[in-house]
Amino acid sequence: MDVSLILKIAGVGVLVSVVVAILNKSGRDEQAMLITVAGILVVMVMLVEEIGMLFESVQSVFGF
Repeated sequence: MDVSLILKIAGVGVLVSVVVAILNKSGRDEQAMLITVAGILVVMVMLVEEIGMLFESVQSVFGF
């Protein structure tokens, strides 16, 4: 894991927060909630890939 993953997650967070703030100010609360959920899902997909690589590394170290 390197710093680029942390920067990607932070970028998604900043982007989502700006879009949600704009949508909330314009009265579109339901769409803001959907954007929030979509942002969480994007971050989870990025983390699932990293966790998969971690499990592969553990498997190769212990020889399962």
